[in-house]
Amino acid sequence: MTTRSTKYNSVKMDVDIEKCREEQNWLKVIQLAEQLKEKERSPYFEYLANFLIGEGKLEKYLEEWPPIEANIHRAKIGLMEAKQFLELACSSEGNKADVALDSLLLLGKMYYACGQYSDSLNSFKSADLDALSEKKLPLRSLRMVAESFAIRALCNVKVAAGASKFKKAEKDDETLRSFEIAADLTLLYTQELEKQQYTGVSGTGTHSPQPPAGNKVLSPILEQSLHEAPSMLLRQGKPIAALERYRVILSSVESQAVHTIRLKCLCQLAELILRGTVSNEYKPPTLMTKDSAWKPKQYSSLNQFVPKNECEESILVLLVAEAMAVRHTVLSQSAEFKEARLNAYHNATLVYDLLTLATVRWGQFALLQESFERAMKFSFEESHVWRQHALSLITAGRYVDALGIFKEVIRLEPNQSVNCLLVARLCYEHLNLPFEGTEFSMEAKKMEFSHSTGLLGRCYLYIGIGYQLQSRNTNLKQEEQVFNECGLKYFNSALEIEPNDHLSEFYLGLQLAIMGRISEALSHVQTALDLRSESSSTLHLLALLLSANSQHVDALEVVEAALQEYPDCLNLMYVKAYLELHLDGGEKALVTGKQMLELWKTLYEGQISSDVPECDRRSDTRSVFQLYTSEMSDKDSSSLQAHSMAASRVEHALSEVASSISSFSPRPGPQRAWLLQMEVWLLLAEIYLTLDEPAYVQQCIQEATQIYPLSHHIMHMRGVLHMYKKEWSEAKLCFQNAVAINPQHIKSLQQLGLVYCYMGSQGLAESTLREAAKIDPKNHITWYNLGKVLEALGEYEDASNCMATALNVETTSPILPFTSVPLCFE
Repeated sequence: MTTRSTKYNSVKMDVDIEKCREEQNWLKVIQLAEQLKEKERSPYFEYLANFLIGEGKLEKYLEEWPPIEANIHRAKIGLMEAKQFLELACSSEGNKADVALDSLLLLGKMYYACGQYSDSLNSFKSADLDALSEKKLPLRSLRMVAESFAIRALCNVKVAAGASKFKKAEKDDETLRSFEIAADLTLLYTQELEKQQYTGVSGTGTHSPQPPAGNKVLSPILEQSLHEAPSMLLRQGKPIAALERYRVILSSVESQAVHTIRLKCLCQLAELILRGTVSNEYKPPTLMTKDSAWKPKQYSSLNQFVPKNECEESILVLLVAEAMAVRHTVLSQSAEFKEARLNAYHNATLVYDLLTLATVRWGQFALLQESFERAMKFSFEESHVWRQHALSLITAGRYVDALGIFKEVIRLEPNQSVNCLLVARLCYEHLNLPFEGTEFSMEAKKMEFSHSTGLLGRCYLYIGIGYQLQSRNTNLKQEEQVFNECGLKYFNSALEIEPNDHLSEFYLGLQLAIMGRISEALSHVQTALDLRSESSSTLHLLALLLSANSQHVDALEVVEAALQEYPDCLNLMYVKAYLELHLDGGEKALVTGKQMLELWKTLYEGQISSDVPECDRRSDTRSVFQLYTSEMSDKDSSSLQAHSMAASRVEHALSEVASSISSFSPRPGPQRAWLLQMEVWLLLAEIYLTLDEPAYVQQCIQEATQIYPLSHHIMHMRGVLHMYKKEWSEAKLCFQNAVAINPQHIKSLQQLGLVYCYMGSQGLAESTLREAAKIDPKNHITWYNLGKVLEALGEYEDASNCMATALNVETTSPILPFTSVPLCFE
């Protein structure tokens, strides 16, 4: 009876000891080991107890003082007792007790903590670490073996200095292999640990949703092993192997203990792909099979998504990282959670910054914008995420929303002028709010004076742009002159602050050109090109300045040379078509017009079939996709940008009315893309008219009508066709309709004046043309037509003056107005 009781107690103590070891309850392990030593007098139990006491003292000490360099001196003293017990367990008797191997592994760990790297390696050599068979191990043994491989690799790194090249290469191979084995074992250990947490030790279940507190965080050694293998491969110049190592880590079934490490690895994998170092040899991931008891369990299912290229893989891992980061964000603003909140926010912003790079590179702006929408809930008073959100809204075409977000960013960062400048650019480029843009630029200038960030020159430049745009929007000549003078003053100030800024030179040249000072403008444009020869907007302006000097051949050469550099720039192709129309007639211009239609199809066909906004093809050549029609002297629409923002507000309202008509429905997709196509059709209509092809003109007008049936541009072109056919009444009605929609439409006023003249209404003709002259006194066609009307009225002196004015203005008139040059901010 006594014997049975003794055996029962011994077995129970063994179970208790193993349970405490797995739970890392080292105080209890030491107590049980000392009891074992007292109760069992055989050598077997004595050496087992020595091992357990040494293990308990080592692990308990390292929990308080992790094995890092800063703790080495302390460890040499603090681990002396643990060393004595482990050395006792390493004897031949300890080998009989089956504890010598584990003792050697723990001695290796102890020597590493004490900074005795060579002794540590000798311990692992004595343990014959590489000879261990890859079989299923108990939880505690799994951790010990994982740490042993990791420590051997870390010691190899420490003692590598001074070794021969051959020895170093050999050691590097062993180190890398050790790190990889350690990483696999670490992942397997965390999986088994979590599985045990849910199933319970020895079959006992648990309802706790969290693992024990002591098991939540990996030891520094195991954590380092997961990071070191891919890092070492990258240092060795093996990015593909590093990519595969990251994939092994990330395709392993996740456990709570590696959550933070997994998030870091996701970001590091994305960085590796985004750097482009794996592009040439990139291969999509493959589903892995477990071929060893030491390999972690991998995710696998029939419906598992496998990325097919770099784009898919980088965005996939970052979306997974975002889901992990957002899940652990801290929403509470209480002071007690400040550190946790900041750490979680830091992790999330790292993911969002990488996601921004990935989505912008691959044109997936919708994903980015949705991600920043989700980020708002934990970004209270965090200006960085708010700014990124605003920028993502711009890429999504939600400009008004972006303006509202940017105002909040300005509130959060009252001393950062760059935010005001970004808002000013948004107002200028997308919202047709030049006054508001000027105000924001002025605010940025004030910030620069109080908290300089080196952007004062840009502030003056943006103020100048604001005044330049305001001058185009006013109908009062006095106001226009004031705005032009203000713009000129600020551009000069910007150039004084940054004398080598090509943008200041460009805008100063553009302002001088608008004011009719062609020779001065040419000088500044040449300087701008010297500073940045590849700027398409500057080349565009140069071509117009040359045409204003009647150097149309030279202008065409400039445009053709620019198109060699920017073959997909519709702006330059538009200028080319008009120059060809002027120099060679319609045949060459027709070829260019058809090329524009083909280019439009290439650039936009993918966009119009979906709801994706026009935002994935931006460059210096088409930053706002401005295109210009034959109505380029319009005060309301000097570019398609202005057309789509100002005059087209009326057109859009009319188009909504038209949409109620069963025969019309708006085209799907981004409307700006369709506006561009409409402009190309109208250009082709004008070209066909010069070729005496009225049937084709009618077809082109019909194509444009299907896009915006009530556009004043289309009505004007219809009127021109009726004039060609000498159908005066129909022409008059078309021009009157165009002017009714847009009273500032110069071309329609010019043609309407002529129609009145041909119909014998000379008084109406004169008043109409004088109205056009008030709107734009620098248009030579207006003065010429007015001269013809006055001549018909018998007012020969006034007619002569008008003709002289027309000749004088024509000498400085470009092939298209200077205001047709697209805005440039880069």
